[in-house]
Amino acid sequence: MNWLAHLFLSEPNVESRLGNLLADIVKGSVRQELNSNIQRGIECHLIIDKFTDSHIVVKRSKELINSNYRRFAGVLIDVFYDHFLAKNWSDYANVSLDEFTVEIYKSFQAYQGQIPVAVSEIITRVADEDWLGAYRNLTGVENTLERISKRLSMRSSHRLFLLTEAIGELTTHYDEFEHDFQEFFPELCSHVQNWCTT
Repeated sequence: MNWLAHLFLSEPNVESRLGNLLADIVKGSVRQELNSNIQRGIECHLIIDKFTDSHIVVKRSKELINSNYRRFAGVLIDVFYDHFLAKNWSDYANVSLDEFTVEIYKSFQAYQGQIPVAVSEIITRVADEDWLGAYRNLTGVENTLERISKRLSMRSSHRLFLLTEAIGELTTHYDEFEHDFQEFFPELCSHVQNWCTT
């Protein structure tokens, strides 16, 4: 699952939600400097990823991905599933997607705790460009894939990644991916809820 789902599944407080985002951005010893509530959010993120990566329905979705993109099948499915969460938001949430994202953005911008400067800059862009709400349309999905491509390309000075073209994987297998998401996501919600209450 990508950022929208991680935030949706977070415990409903700003530090848990920040932790769910920071898990993708902050690595190594820097994590240990974060407070316990943010670290719990990071732990939630890891629980979500572990359950998702090992689930038979997600594996079925990955098998639909063309061999040209198979190496990034997990990344693509995470983004595609966020699209289906945004599209079917009212099936899972009691508030509109717009209300949810506005609350997230405001709470992040008002947060007074310590987080790395680079993270603050990313959070500002997320809000200014409405990355979360954009998942509901294919252009938003394509923009997400473009950002991921740039990040992967920066990590590897020897290779240029062009995942934006993988939007064709989504459109080709749209109904199958949506069916898989709708089968999988309630199970993920239950799994995270059980973790939160233990």
